[in-house]
Amino acid sequence: MKKLKTIILKIFKWTGIAIVTILFLMFIIPILFPGTISQQVKLFANKHLAGELDYKKTHLTFFRHFPSLTVSVDEFLLKGSKPFAKDTLLAAKEVAVGINLKNLIFDGEVKIDEIYVTDAVANVFVNTKGEANYNVYVSKPSDKPKDTAKGGASIKLDLIRLKNWNIKYHDLSARVLVDAKGLNYTGKGGLSEDVFDLQTDLDIDKLDFSLDRIYYAKQKTLHADLITRINTNALTFVLRKNELRLNELPLKFTGYLSILKDGYDLDIKAASEKTTIRDMISVLPPQYLEWAKDTKIQGNSDLFFSLKGKFSEAKNLKPDLKARLLVKEGFVSNAQAPVPMNNLNMDLNVALPALNTDELTIDLKNLSFDLGKSNSFRAVVKTKGLDEILVDAKIKGAVNLQTLDDALGLNEIDMKGFIDTDIQSNGIFNLDKKLFPKTKGYFNLKNGWLKTSYYPNAIQNINILANVSNTDGTFKSLGVKLDPFKFDFEGNPVFINADLQNFEDLLYKVRAKGTLNVGRIYKVFAKKGFDVSGLIMANLSLNGRQSYATTGQYSKLDNRGTLILKNIKATTETLPKSFFIREGNFEFENEKMWFRKFFANYGKSDFALNGHLINTINYFIERKGTLHGKFNLNSKYILVDEFMALKSGDNSKKSIDVEYAKVENPSSSGVVVIPKNLDVSLGVNARKVEFQGLGLNNVKGTASVNSGQVYLKNTTFDIIGSRMGIDARYQDESPLTANYDVAVKVQDFNVQRAYKEIDMIREVATSAKDVKGIVSIDYKLKGDFDKNMNPIYPSLEGGGVINLRDVEVKNLKMLSAVGSGIGSKGFNDPDMKGVDIETHIKNNLIHVDKFTFKVSVLRPSVSGTTSFNGLLDLLVRIGLPPGGWIGLPVVVTGTHEKPKIKFLSKNGQGITEALYNKKINKVIRQEQRAAKKTRRQQRLDKKAQENKAKSAEKQIDKNLKK
Repeated sequence: MKKLKTIILKIFKWTGIAIVTILFLMFIIPILFPGTISQQVKLFANKHLAGELDYKKTHLTFFRHFPSLTVSVDEFLLKGSKPFAKDTLLAAKEVAVGINLKNLIFDGEVKIDEIYVTDAVANVFVNTKGEANYNVYVSKPSDKPKDTAKGGASIKLDLIRLKNWNIKYHDLSARVLVDAKGLNYTGKGGLSEDVFDLQTDLDIDKLDFSLDRIYYAKQKTLHADLITRINTNALTFVLRKNELRLNELPLKFTGYLSILKDGYDLDIKAASEKTTIRDMISVLPPQYLEWAKDTKIQGNSDLFFSLKGKFSEAKNLKPDLKARLLVKEGFVSNAQAPVPMNNLNMDLNVALPALNTDELTIDLKNLSFDLGKSNSFRAVVKTKGLDEILVDAKIKGAVNLQTLDDALGLNEIDMKGFIDTDIQSNGIFNLDKKLFPKTKGYFNLKNGWLKTSYYPNAIQNINILANVSNTDGTFKSLGVKLDPFKFDFEGNPVFINADLQNFEDLLYKVRAKGTLNVGRIYKVFAKKGFDVSGLIMANLSLNGRQSYATTGQYSKLDNRGTLILKNIKATTETLPKSFFIREGNFEFENEKMWFRKFFANYGKSDFALNGHLINTINYFIERKGTLHGKFNLNSKYILVDEFMALKSGDNSKKSIDVEYAKVENPSSSGVVVIPKNLDVSLGVNARKVEFQGLGLNNVKGTASVNSGQVYLKNTTFDIIGSRMGIDARYQDESPLTANYDVAVKVQDFNVQRAYKEIDMIREVATSAKDVKGIVSIDYKLKGDFDKNMNPIYPSLEGGGVINLRDVEVKNLKMLSAVGSGIGSKGFNDPDMKGVDIETHIKNNLIHVDKFTFKVSVLRPSVSGTTSFNGLLDLLVRIGLPPGGWIGLPVVVTGTHEKPKIKFLSKNGQGITEALYNKKINKVIRQEQRAAKKTRRQQRLDKKAQENKAKSAEKQIDKNLKK
């Protein structure tokens, strides 16, 4: 016993010594090596990270991620790679790297073998050009032998642990969005080996996934337990163990992914076999999951998915997608249902070769269910293509809506009525080619009734009888008869009768009458954001043929009636805000739709219209139809800035081009996007129009919108106390760029006031600060707007004449320097009254034609070139008395602020023009001093530039005349 006691005491003793030693080393090692570790980690970061890195504090400790020795960085911030250097890529409460203790103690080397990131937000972004913000790791291979004497950290990872991440991956080139919240990830394996197995444990609390703005997963939970074989030499990932659960739906994956130089090569197969319908329903949007909890659901389902092929934006390669969903012997019943939904079967196949929607195939081989006696539904539908769709469909059923409602146990909707339908369709649907499948069928809803939990009153007495027929597969034999479509809502009956025949040249007979409270009808369906209780009142009778309007046979038309809108909100996909139609009173008279009263607001802007539209029937029939019209527009105030496409507003249904442009340029306003299907002229009378802080008062003239371009003709307005006349043309090229032509004439223009109040004058004519008095301007310009709708100066082309009608030019530095050189103070206050200055603009250079003025008995003349950035290359000829026949040549170079004077010389130093690419709206090179040339060569260069500018003036005239 004594011996045993001694052994036990020794064990405790040495164990205690070991523990104390370990604890001592844990405290002492961070003290001994802090400089080495911090210096080498910082060296590694500076050497290998292209993005800007920032953090608050660093710690070297064993206790944050026990028992690993870790360098921890608090409040970590890493910005993206170019061109996203100002945007955050990763922000985290803590980023820690584990240090290999053996290498640190015995070799004095810092080997990173673990990474921990906690409480992080990551934004991974790829723009429409395929440029990514995550290329921050820079590897610099070298042919030189490795120098082992140099210090520095290296990575040989065995563990990656991410805790509580929110990560957003937005790829605009592939139109993919992945948004994961509450992500926890552990990855183990020899991550630095050439080939290794990565063990992955992944949990996500909420996962969103969308493709082309269509959400396929919304707020789903995800768990993944994977083993992936990774080959770092070939950048290939092979799925070995692959168990994944999306909500309650289990999925298994097989396949591989290889990262290529310009994309991916992948072959992924996924399957969820022998699961239940309830498991399948768990992946539906969240609003349907509450319903599933209280509903008895039985039956089996299988899901198969594959994605195979190469993805390369540069080579226009995309993989093939296939999917199949099988539902067998389904049973759905609510506890209160007298009859369940029985024999629910579905076989749905989807194929998308090369992710090309033109080749999209949807094959619904079977969709069927029964709701007891005389209540059944069967559908077989196959389509191929999107713009041109090959259709083969058979749909037949007779369903009591109340029985369906009871069987499904829908809590938020009550339905009544009886639906009977029998439709067969086979052939090609193509709007452009005017093809329609051979079709025969009907849809009949009797005594319908619909009420939701969102609004207390029901839509009642819904009756729809629609017959469709097509005998030869063309629009010519297509007939649609709607007799009747009617319903009652809040005591207001609405009915529509329509008989439409021959869609190649539509023969129509439509009768519509009723009052509809739009705001309340939207509340029935819980549509958020429609906060206007608008009214639509119709009493219309439309009778005619489409060609009667297009060929001018207006006497054969019998279109009449009224349409009244009150307090209606409307949006378009290119404007950031909604139009609010306070009152719209429209009258139909054969070919014309008259605007008898129309009052609307858009943000701070107001509009009153009266006039008419032509081709309204054809416009709604033809997808590419154009609206023609003539109006008078009156307004108290129009703020152009509100119409810029990327401005903030309440419109959530913008086009994908506008949406992506905003994502890539969050701080930009964009340009105004013009509708392409309008041909409308407007007599404009606006009290004030404001653009970029510039106020135009009493605007009067003619504006027209045609094929996506806006024209102003004979338009006048007051600006800084002067009446200006303008002809102009404007056209957007994208939500971020636009081009324009403008011809301006103005009399009695106050130079000093213009310089103080107009930004463009200060930038274009910097010398105007030294000029006081009145001028007249006759000028023509064309150019481009940038993504903030500011003029791009190197894009400007054109020219014109400025008449110095009554001016004082004092202390202009260039002339004062010339005067100082010859001892004449008169150059500080020359007589320029009545002088015409003709200039031509091209590629950021302003070419000045020769003009002459008076300085006492002297007759100076000036010609040459200057630039928007202030460079000078001018020739001043000082005509000496008598008559100025004998001249003293002076060359002026330098800048407006620091002119350089050279007497008795005609050889200046030219200015090389800026280079501007109109296709990409980008300045390739700014103007700069040219290498010294002979005066003759300079004259030839200047002449060539002036000829280009004059050609631009002629083109402006042509554009404006169009």
